[in-house]
Amino acid sequence: MRDELDKDIFGTFVPEHSHEDPVRRAQIQMKRPLPKRFYESVGIEEREGGFSIALDGKSVKTPAKNLLALPTREAAELVAAEWAGQAEFINPATMPITKLANTAIDAVSNSLAEVFDEIVRFAGTDMLCYRADAPKELIERQAARWDPVLSWAATAHGARFFLVEGVIHQQQPSEAIAAYARALERYRDPFLISCLNVVTTLTGSAVLALAFADGAFDLDEVWSLAHIDEDWAIEHWGTDAEAEARREARYGEYASAAALFQALQPQS
Repeated sequence: MRDELDKDIFGTFVPEHSHEDPVRRAQIQMKRPLPKRFYESVGIEEREGGFSIALDGKSVKTPAKNLLALPTREAAELVAAEWAGQAEFINPATMPITKLANTAIDAVSNSLAEVFDEIVRFAGTDMLCYRADAPKELIERQAARWDPVLSWAATAHGARFFLVEGVIHQQQPSEAIAAYARALERYRDPFLISCLNVVTTLTGSAVLALAFADGAFDLDEVWSLAHIDEDWAIEHWGTDAEAEARREARYGEYASAAALFQALQPQS
């Protein structure tokens, strides 16, 4: 067993080329060979301003050597549960919440404005605004499911997006983008924005990410709304095991980001 956990707990690391995307940079840093588990117990230590993870009483650090600490005990418990669930080897791929926390600490905390603006830009090409021009059944399904979300954004936040038929990009009104940015502002925090960045990317919709964050639509409803086109295609042409596995993996990452986001909220 190692005596100092402030050493690289992920083992020998061969660095890769950097990446301009701060989130991707953090992901690259987290690639490691699988070391054997070297600890017996996982705990949580309360510190000033947060809660850190401890292995055999020694504090865990991120790949960039920052302290792995979270703002709430509930969030720290999610991370601790991942570490406790590791068996013979420490496998970061099975710890998506830990990876997301590392990303928030190592990358997003230093590039918060950049990641925030990336989500806002996503709203300018939001999936919910781009509608099929055929067949009639899909057009009607998109309208029935997506129109209420856009109506919510307009009513709740004054973000009034217009619809586009087909896939050719059309710029949304600057007023709508500005209204969306104001609504997202309440989540301007490295951990919260990291979670919402994952939700945005995996659903293809910044509006859905905001709807989830505000509690207007729950986890499974947002996922269903994000896959209307895909589900319609499956109904008509079927799917295969590889596609199902990819979707299941995406859902696992999505659900982990959602769980961490919820655990970061103040408890009533």
